[in-house]
Amino acid sequence: MTDIAAAAPPRRRNANLGTPDDEDIFAAFDTRIIGRFYAFLKPHQAMLLGAQAAVLVSSLTSVATPWLIGTIVNAAVARDAAGVQRLLLVFAGLVSLNAASNFCDQWLTSRLAQRVIFDVRRAMFAHFQDVALTFMDKTHVGRIMSRLQGDVNALQEFLESSTGALGDVTTLFGYAVVLLWMDWRLGLLTLATIPALIVVRAFWLPYSKATFRRARDASSVASGALAENINGVRTVQETRREAMNFELYEEKARENLHAQAASAWLAQIMTPTVDVLTGAAIAFIIVVGGDEVLGGSLAVGVLVTFILSVQRFFEPVRLLSMQYTVMQRAMAAGHRIFEVLDVPVTIADKPGAVDLEGVEPTVVLDHVTFGYAPGRPVLHDISLTVKPRQVVALVGPTGSGKTSITALVHRFYETGEGRVLVGGHDVRDVTLESLGRMVGMVLQDPFLFSGTVEENIRYNTAGADRETVVAAARAVSAHDFIMRLPQGYDTPLGQRGRNLSLGQRQLLSFARALTADPKILILDEATANIDSFTEQAIQRALRVLFAGRTCLVIAHRLATVRDADQIIVLRDGRIVEQGPHDALVALGGLYARLYASSHGSFDDLADGAAQTT
Repeated sequence: MTDIAAAAPPRRRNANLGTPDDEDIFAAFDTRIIGRFYAFLKPHQAMLLGAQAAVLVSSLTSVATPWLIGTIVNAAVARDAAGVQRLLLVFAGLVSLNAASNFCDQWLTSRLAQRVIFDVRRAMFAHFQDVALTFMDKTHVGRIMSRLQGDVNALQEFLESSTGALGDVTTLFGYAVVLLWMDWRLGLLTLATIPALIVVRAFWLPYSKATFRRARDASSVASGALAENINGVRTVQETRREAMNFELYEEKARENLHAQAASAWLAQIMTPTVDVLTGAAIAFIIVVGGDEVLGGSLAVGVLVTFILSVQRFFEPVRLLSMQYTVMQRAMAAGHRIFEVLDVPVTIADKPGAVDLEGVEPTVVLDHVTFGYAPGRPVLHDISLTVKPRQVVALVGPTGSGKTSITALVHRFYETGEGRVLVGGHDVRDVTLESLGRMVGMVLQDPFLFSGTVEENIRYNTAGADRETVVAAARAVSAHDFIMRLPQGYDTPLGQRGRNLSLGQRQLLSFARALTADPKILILDEATANIDSFTEQAIQRALRVLFAGRTCLVIAHRLATVRDADQIIVLRDGRIVEQGPHDALVALGGLYARLYASSHGSFDDLADGAAQTT
């Protein structure tokens, strides 16, 4: 999939995906986009050629049908019964061939579009999982979903109609040739209406662009407001904002209604235009051609062929006008899709990366300076060492850099200066897979996926059996509440596990970490949302969990870190104190003042210190 994504040189590389205002829904035909997109089409060349062959057969049989009808009419006027019968048999075969080729075209085109879009979605999903968290931190989730859904759907619409455009062009030229071949004067009279259509489209296109853009923006705004209110429905009901939010949403929905109505009106204006031109052309043919038939200079069958051909001649013109709009949208979608695939993967295995198998579970930060934005460090010259099977606690006010340290250990971000070593190796020199096996994390806000309880516990240990899962759940005191669920370990969880309490979700995340059995365990405020009764059980489980493992623990509750081998006290991205609990209390510094305040927190203490200063 990486080869496909990098099939051609990237057009541009951005750190984010832009803003809704700078994303034009129309773009000119771009051969570079087509060239890169061909990499997705190449594996399905046989299907593409088959669809193109089918649409050509369909177009040619469609063009031949009016001519054959005219020939049958001439044979009937000449009272050639045998000729009429033969021509009727040919007509039946032609209609059957047209129907079969139409079916093959639609079937192959649909399958081709679905398979290509599957490859595109897979490439985008795989790439999004590999990009650095720095990119994800800067990019709105709604914009990412727009790429994965809206832009890919626009591309699918183009694919499903692309062979139809080839057929429309073939049909258009085929009818033009037939008309000029049968009677060049009537043919030129018919084609004389084309310039009028070109003029109408020249006036229509600028207005349609602006209107379609407005409709897309209005739809995006309305969808965003709807999603925001659904996600925040608890807050809405808590503050009794239902009526006000309804009014605000109704305003956006009404704007969307007007924009979509204007868009629909402009989208359909070409249809009556083509119908008027078709009627005008048929009127000219009937007047001029009828006079020639009466004068004996034109056969009746030729006039019938002209009338039938003209009725069909303008249909491809109308369809091609719509295809042009679809193509423009697809070009814009292609730009945005490849913009996603061009986001550089900055955190990846370097050539010759080593595996961490068999190394001692140590963690070392060697003069590390790090910031999420250039020139704004959140960690300043941090140095610390965690020995094998040692429990080290990181404490400090919010924003002091605790979570940043653990993120660097797991190499979610790259260090600005200094080194982070795990098992004696710089994390930039080891494989990400082995680092993931070595280091396990339990976060403050546990994320549970759709699936059963058992599937969530063995989420990162696919080979774990039921006995291992149950043993892990028992160790963290989760087994009892799991067995009280309707289907026990087979109970399906709702979105993000919302059918469980926050404490229960946290217990499952503990069981997940225990099942994975990492040598280094990171707990990032993992007990912050657990009640005191559950915390007692968790403390007992942690003693089992910590046994034989190197542990980094972030906590505001000092009860969870008193027994740590070493406590690192951070403030403003710097280490201000470190040592065991008793030594830090005896020191009388920041840690001791917090410990003396039985109901205080690091944040309260930091505020008090600032006021004193």
